[in-house]
Amino acid sequence: MGYKSAEPRKDAGCCSLNFLKYVLHIYNIVFFISGAAVIGVGAWTVACHHNYIELLSTSTYALAAYVLIVAGILAVIASLLLLAALLNENRCLILSLTFLLLLIFLLEAMVGMLCYIYEEQVESELSLNLNNTFVQNYGVDDSKTQAIDAMQREYKCCGAIRFEDWEYSMWHKQIRLQEEVNEDPSIIFNKVPDSCCISESLSCGKSSHPSNIYGSGCLYRLAKELKAQLIILGAVGLGICLVQVFGMIFSCCLYIKLREYKYSEDVR
Repeated sequence: MGYKSAEPRKDAGCCSLNFLKYVLHIYNIVFFISGAAVIGVGAWTVACHHNYIELLSTSTYALAAYVLIVAGILAVIASLLLLAALLNENRCLILSLTFLLLLIFLLEAMVGMLCYIYEEQVESELSLNLNNTFVQNYGVDDSKTQAIDAMQREYKCCGAIRFEDWEYSMWHKQIRLQEEVNEDPSIIFNKVPDSCCISESLSCGKSSHPSNIYGSGCLYRLAKELKAQLIILGAVGLGICLVQVFGMIFSCCLYIKLREYKYSEDVR
């Protein structure tokens, strides 16, 4: 009698094809949820902080959020692809999935590293550029004007460093020109924007007395908020990378197992 080699079976032990499929079905649920969560975190960052993106001199913060959203969308697509691959035991789909997981891994790793690098630089960037944005753009650029007003209201602050910053702004210079042209001494113009007022009302910024004006500037409060958000984005990006690593390992194992099983079927 000739020696007959053992043929791989779908249910042969803990490394069997059925076992790998079972593990990947569980993984796929986690993967889909993580992809949806990544989309949610990225979308929340953009939706809640889109105004402040206008005030940054670089697009790093926005880029990190948008790349995270793209990675999340790709993760959801990959999850559906994995489901189809498992149901059909299709090696081409599994191979495509492995490369897609690698792409998602690289995107999320990039977001994580980008966020942690930028987190160290954001305060110095704001120190160099935020006051100039206040001075040059308020009352001139509508989108930046709205962003500054929203920030002053949310963080209860006034100016970049202090409320006196407004004295040197283009907006204040325009007001001073109006005062010079105006012949009615009873008309008083704003010293600071109304969004600086503790109790905000129409033209409340006319008062030269700071009792109703937020005394502290916005720079350090905005920097603190952005740093916290960058840490969250970075943690999500790097944390979800681990999910892709497990996915790549299991999908490679499944691909090899299917190839072995297909080979044994062809031999028979």
